[in-house]
Amino acid sequence: MAGTAGVSDTSVTIVVPVLNEAAAIPALATHLATLDPKPAQVIVVDGGSSDDTLALARAAGWQTLSAERGRARQINAGVEAAEAPLVCVVHADSFPPADMVTVIRETLADSRIALASFTPLITGAKTRWLTSAHNYVKTWYAPLLCRPHEFVRGVRLLFGDHAMFFRRADFLTIGGCTPGDMVMEEADLCVKFARLGRIRMVPRVVRTSDRRIAAWGPLKANWIYFKVGILWALGLRGRMERDYPDIR
Repeated sequence: MAGTAGVSDTSVTIVVPVLNEAAAIPALATHLATLDPKPAQVIVVDGGSSDDTLALARAAGWQTLSAERGRARQINAGVEAAEAPLVCVVHADSFPPADMVTVIRETLADSRIALASFTPLITGAKTRWLTSAHNYVKTWYAPLLCRPHEFVRGVRLLFGDHAMFFRRADFLTIGGCTPGDMVMEEADLCVKFARLGRIRMVPRVVRTSDRRIAAWGPLKANWIYFKVGILWALGLRGRMERDYPDIR
């Protein structure tokens, strides 16, 4: 079983892996300031930004770190530096519920749960209901299609825009993210966490940006999401990065 029960009163560190997110940081800072209760710590882990990302993060009062580029390495560095026993990884363009700290505490008070997340709602100028629904069901069908043997033993795939959370000690026990992963770093993390306990998506919304869909269009975006999942299943990590370009 995962971790230790009775964590409902423990503190939470938010880890934000970033790369050239100056356009997103002010809105995230405004949103995180509304959280009640407050997280114990917000750590921004920069992968080599060339814009004002770090300056804006420091102005928000957040701790900043630098790491080798790649969300997997950046998340590993952030969790290692976390002072709280519970950690939530939040993307710079995502907005968890105002009571996220309470939700995290209550969810991880169940020692059977090793890894959890919020439920993503993709929004921008309009709400992307179809892609949000696809993102939801993909949690189940992706491991069923791509790694059926893992699905049978309880693997469910959560993704970065879900705002995943876990116990810091458990993350370190499983070795964290696979360091070389530039894309789909969450997938291998889910496989590792499933060895410790259940994976759960909490029915509370995290709003996340539709900037990829706005740039690619809904059909192309969903095709890319599906294709990258298949490439992950086949172990073609280099192709995954090539087929999932950055959108800023």
